[in-house]
Amino acid sequence: MTPRIETLKEKKLIGKQLRMSLSNNRTGELWRSFMQNRRSITNNIGSELYSMQIYDPSYFRNFNPATEFQKWAAIEVVDHNTVPEGMETVTLPGGLYAVFFHKGDASTGPQVFQYIFGTWLPGSDYVLDNRPHFELLGEKYKNGDPASEEEFWIPVRPK
Repeated sequence: MTPRIETLKEKKLIGKQLRMSLSNNRTGELWRSFMQNRRSITNNIGSELYSMQIYDPSYFRNFNPATEFQKWAAIEVVDHNTVPEGMETVTLPGGLYAVFFHKGDASTGPQVFQYIFGTWLPGSDYVLDNRPHFELLGEKYKNGDPASEEEFWIPVRPK
């Protein structure tokens, strides 16, 4: 599994966020809440959805599945001028990303992330950067379907 390396431009997002951990995963709750009100966002760019994680700088140095992080369910927008009630804004900073294609349902995600962080990253010319991580869910994403497709965007910088 070889990623493509891509420079992302800053993006403005609107969505919902929750604090959670891997051991207290509230992703389903977050996405149900977001999708109920998604149509109230009228200034979106395209239809791709962002499942974004914002980690504290020490998260990966002292990994513990009970450590909380901020998780977002969001969509890209033109600007933050019109924010529907119950939604929040966040800016995804630009930068270098390793982009991994993933096909399969969410249950196969942990093995992919184990490969990324345990094999690919240590053997690459990059180190992890302290910016948001995200999954890009496009038209071929189908929740719970083994034929589902998405991209995992991992923030990196040269060693």
